[in-house]
Amino acid sequence: MATSQEPIYTAYTVVKRGEGKDDWWIAIGAAFAHADGEGLNVLLQALPMDGKLVLRPPKIVEEKQPAKNTDRRNDKHRGR
Repeated sequence: MATSQEPIYTAYTVVKRGEGKDDWWIAIGAAFAHADGEGLNVLLQALPMDGKLVLRPPKIVEEKQPAKNTDRRNDKHRGR
């Protein structure tokens, strides 16, 4: 069956780190919708150690513009 080109979910394994510590969410694959909307193909690059797979919508990554250097203290050392 054909699948969409963009994943509709990212597949994660979640590593519990203990009390007071944030868990590690490790992306291990993606899920793609079938063209007819009647299912998913899940492609994994690794397997979760505990057997639990978490599917979440992918985060939108915005392109970041390079920060402009407004610190002029060292301009004299750059020949300016």
